[in-house]
Amino acid sequence: MLHVPLDKETEAKATAALSAVGLSVPEAVRLFLHRVAADQGLPLELKVPNAETRSAMAEADTLAREGRARFGDAETLLTGLEEERRGLKALGALAG
Repeated sequence: MLHVPLDKETEAKATAALSAVGLSVPEAVRLFLHRVAADQGLPLELKVPNAETRSAMAEADTLAREGRARFGDAETLLTGLEEERRGLKALGALAG
């Protein structure tokens, strides 16, 4: 028998998600462990984040810790996204 300590919120969210696909938590754990045994590894892909992703994660942690948002309002967010899209499109044109 396994005993896995888990916070109530995560347990509730996982239980609901699994229920939506017709699995109970014990069934999902059994399925996971059968795949580990059969594959001799984790049945999912784990990747080390690249430098850009690590930077974004660090920024998100800082913003969350300080209770700040990266953009003050939706309009600023959308403008920033549009500028990023244009910049990426221009880079694509230069490469092609």
